[in-house]
Amino acid sequence: MEKPLECCILLYFLGLTLWGCEEKREEVAPPNVVIILADDQGWGDLSSSGNTNLETPHIDAIAANGASITHFYVSPVCSPTRAELLTGRYHLRSGVTGTSAGRERMDLSERTLANYFQEAGYATATFGKWHSGMQHPYHPNSRGFEEFYGFCSGHWGDYFSPPLEHNGRLVKGEGYLVDDFTNRSIAYIEQHKDKPFLLYLSLNTPHSPMQVPDEWWDKFKDKSLPMLLPEAHGEDVEFTKAALAMCENIDWNVGRVMDALEEQGLEENTIVIYLSDNGPNSFRWNGGMKGRKGSTDEGGVRSPFYIQWPKAIKEGREIDQIAGAIDLLPTLAELTGIALPESPSLDGISLAALLQGEKVEDWPDRLIFSHWNKNIGVRSQQYRLDKDDQLFDMVSDPAQTTPIQERQADVARAMIEKKEAWKKEMRFSEEKPSDPFPLGHADAPLTQMPARDGIPHGGIQRSNQFPNDSFFTHWTSKNDSITWHVEVLRSGEYEVEAYFTCPEDQVGSKVRLTGGDGSLEFKVDAAHDPPLRGMENDRVERMESYVKDFKTMKLGSIQLEEGRNQLTLRAVDIPNGEVMDLRTLVFYHKKNN
Repeated sequence: MEKPLECCILLYFLGLTLWGCEEKREEVAPPNVVIILADDQGWGDLSSSGNTNLETPHIDAIAANGASITHFYVSPVCSPTRAELLTGRYHLRSGVTGTSAGRERMDLSERTLANYFQEAGYATATFGKWHSGMQHPYHPNSRGFEEFYGFCSGHWGDYFSPPLEHNGRLVKGEGYLVDDFTNRSIAYIEQHKDKPFLLYLSLNTPHSPMQVPDEWWDKFKDKSLPMLLPEAHGEDVEFTKAALAMCENIDWNVGRVMDALEEQGLEENTIVIYLSDNGPNSFRWNGGMKGRKGSTDEGGVRSPFYIQWPKAIKEGREIDQIAGAIDLLPTLAELTGIALPESPSLDGISLAALLQGEKVEDWPDRLIFSHWNKNIGVRSQQYRLDKDDQLFDMVSDPAQTTPIQERQADVARAMIEKKEAWKKEMRFSEEKPSDPFPLGHADAPLTQMPARDGIPHGGIQRSNQFPNDSFFTHWTSKNDSITWHVEVLRSGEYEVEAYFTCPEDQVGSKVRLTGGDGSLEFKVDAAHDPPLRGMENDRVERMESYVKDFKTMKLGSIQLEEGRNQLTLRAVDIPNGEVMDLRTLVFYHKKNN
């Protein structure tokens, strides 16, 4: 039998061993990941970039407390950047060729950042603008995100308590959208403080319409901006002021997220990333770079990229090597210890060694390609080849003022050859037709068929040329119709609702919905005629559609059979001149309800 003193000594050392094991477990705890993506914020829309028109201390602090990649590149527009961020592959590889009409959707064969993190045991959530497909299985809940609150469209027409989705169900927002999405993010952090999580906060500002609460607008509305472009650039100063006010609101919300991490004791072991999805959405100060949103020049594709992880990334580090959105997935996978399969091959590379300060003597002098609307730009560490095959030395001429392809013919020729090879490799994706819109997925509580995904025929018009937040109007003839190209994923009976408006003096039209051999008829027998709105909250006149408060109308049930088909809405009787304005059709599979 052990003596009492010997037992005490044994227990003491056993306790030390267990304590040491616990310390070791804490040291290897997987880090949380928070990705904050702004929408249409330029590289120059931060005070850390040198812009004295505004103050962004909380975003700047991420760089100060971590690392910044000084030349980081995204796509010229929204959904291509999101695809590259989520897949680690150029957007054309994943089938993303546009920003609406279904061309914003990643191929279903693609695996996302959230898929990999979810399989590794992370809780996953995204709040805000998705812009990668509305219907399941393109919906965020089908692409690795267990929690989703926001909107799936490319832009939204109302930023104050608008209609949104929560895990596929239709809800109403609570207050200003960016504040609302941040509130959800903070609640998520608090609820998941004891489990590793991936949080993707995809904001919708400063994308137009230019709406921002008075608290932020009042600071700028009468302010004289010290940094304005020369008159020849055509800067809209009121638009600039609205954008800056929206950026300062973003900064305040970033500060709230960082405070929440600190309050929960998570700041030390959380990777926080801040970036934007493309260049600025207007001509405003952007460091003298050429181009804005939509351009493959430097100003259209250079984004801020700040990353903080106190546990592993030394503060104040600046990285000069070029990088891009395609690098986010492999980088986060290496930093968190998540293994990625060899196929599909990634276009991005891991930046972990650069971020953690390792000596990298043979870092590749790589090329990063930017594409939009058949225009291609190519960036190397020193040079940029533009869409017209003009070459610029970005070290001595960052504003792209003086082409040098004649003086540097060998460099230009080599980059043109690489550009043509890349273009040939991507051509199959760029030219393929858009897939139909899926209807009736087993995991979907409902399926929306919005106006943005439909096609008007005859005299029917969209409320705006930009389809993402539009509705159909001017429906006056029995020869008019609206169609949706769909793939029904489950045969069965579907209850259908419409989001509509109709003035009192136009009530009474009879309409038929058909899909294959199935059909239903309904009568527009209720008046609902709200005014157009949105302008009351706009700081400058918008280019997108105004909105209305649409009301639901139950249409009845329709039998739909599995397979590709066409949904068609056509009026059979229009007694009073016009049928209705239509925002969305919603389908509920009866077995789900």
